[in-house]
Amino acid sequence: MAQRRDMRHFSGGTVAPAVLRRLLQAAHAAPSVGFMQPWRFVRITDGATRQRLHGLVEAERVLTAEALGQRQDEFMRLKVQGVLEAAELLAVALCDGRERHVFGRRTLPQMDLASASCAIQNLWLAARAEGLGLGWVSIFDPAAVARELALPDGAEVIALLCLGPVPGFYEQPMLQQQRWAQRQPLHELVFDQRWGQASSLFAAEESGAAASPIPASAWGPGGV
Repeated sequence: MAQRRDMRHFSGGTVAPAVLRRLLQAAHAAPSVGFMQPWRFVRITDGATRQRLHGLVEAERVLTAEALGQRQDEFMRLKVQGVLEAAELLAVALCDGRERHVFGRRTLPQMDLASASCAIQNLWLAARAEGLGLGWVSIFDPAAVARELALPDGAEVIALLCLGPVPGFYEQPMLQQQRWAQRQPLHELVFDQRWGQASSLFAAEESGAAASPIPASAWGPGGV
């Protein structure tokens, strides 16, 4: 967990079919609200399709930069995806017909997205355990990607996952290394009883200790 990274730099290469099947099995083992299992995976191996998806990501990257105002130039210098370089490209979509799943979603319909996110996290951690990098790309027009991949009405793309060998894992999250943002101290995000009331859970901790990341050594050999 401590060494998982959102990767943007890939080394090409391949992912063995048996490994990819293991990763997808890990994703499919995720919990889902009402056991709805809303995740669907589209593996994209056609080079021309990858090029078109890359174009859609680039188009949205420009629009995102414009929306950022003063940080536009800073954003444009960031590498935001590895659609063309990664060994594998997987589109993750929410399935059509989700409206029939009411259990756990009557007041929180977004739990389909939450469930699919659990599947992506499972895949992400399993990939890191296999020594593979994964990057979640969300900079695209979902309707345009849905048309490109011939999704049925009602299905919705939530991620393009770039997966494969990487030259190395970032020592810190890339956006932290690039000083785009910093990890917030945990004690500032945990409340007791009501929003904004500092939790007593961290009262006995030494100053700053609660914000320390989990050491990689805590997770056994290799930190994974």
